[in-house]
Amino acid sequence: MFIRSQIRGSGPRRLLWSTVLLLIAVVAVGISAWQMLLFSTRGRSSSCVAASVFVLQQTGSVLPSVAFPSQSSSASSSSSSSSLAVGSVRSFQPAVVAARGEQSSNGSNGLALHNIVFGIAGASQLWEKRREFIKLWWRPEEMRGFVWLEKPVQLGDGEGENLPSVLVSGNTDGFRYTHPLGHPSGIRISRVVCESFRLHLPDVQWFVMGDDDTIFSTENLVRVLSKYDSREMYYIGSSSESHKQNVHFSHSMAYGGGGFAISYPLAEALTAMQDECLERYPHLFGSDDRLHACITELGVPLTREHGFHQVGCSFLLAPK
Repeated sequence: MFIRSQIRGSGPRRLLWSTVLLLIAVVAVGISAWQMLLFSTRGRSSSCVAASVFVLQQTGSVLPSVAFPSQSSSASSSSSSSSLAVGSVRSFQPAVVAARGEQSSNGSNGLALHNIVFGIAGASQLWEKRREFIKLWWRPEEMRGFVWLEKPVQLGDGEGENLPSVLVSGNTDGFRYTHPLGHPSGIRISRVVCESFRLHLPDVQWFVMGDDDTIFSTENLVRVLSKYDSREMYYIGSSSESHKQNVHFSHSMAYGGGGFAISYPLAEALTAMQDECLERYPHLFGSDDRLHACITELGVPLTREHGFHQVGCSFLLAPK
């Protein structure tokens, strides 16, 4: 009321209060833009150096200690968040691809690691460092999965051992992207599950999505997914442990940085409609919200499993 009465006045006092209100509005817009920039990690909505971990509380379950790489000022575009030193990778095809994929007829009974296909979102510039995270949990003799990069690059002999196969994502230049602060790589990463489905691997029950710095406790993952019937449509994951990220994106969205699981029937339905669906959401920021939007169109809600830990802390990593 006081400010309103001052504005209704005349002369210098009115000009003064009008200027004050204009400055307040400019500051408010600046703060809002700054908060948006906190999440502009160019492609994904996760934002911590290997702070995204799937691990459920379980007696005797311990993650190995990790020597985290130092940050680099040259942050890359597509994967989860942190700025790490650049590297390179070679691209090669999976050893076994069936002519036609099929879901395991056992549903959730007898679930094993080989019934899960991992889709790992990566960036070629970060691969040399990020692959060290994957080596902590990957078991090449028991697991199936692929790292999806934006382009093929070369790696020396033997450097791809004890790691998933590396494949190149399909071209997404034809999709519209209009978010002013994000990066179009979010479109590419949102299609990782569908591209993994199109490989038609046999005996698949679940597709599990993660970043190249996500660390999975695979025994816990199998134990949790065994509770669900993979013949039904499931979208399993958890919201971020950062309140700011949940407010900015959604409280009902799974985050790729913490990992999430999609059952075979949902992956099949998603594959049939996702490319068309993506055209309806050019304004969204990253990959997780695009995938969430398309799964929502299919009528499948998020099933919460809080063992999928997504810690969003880009604001803690910002340079001083």
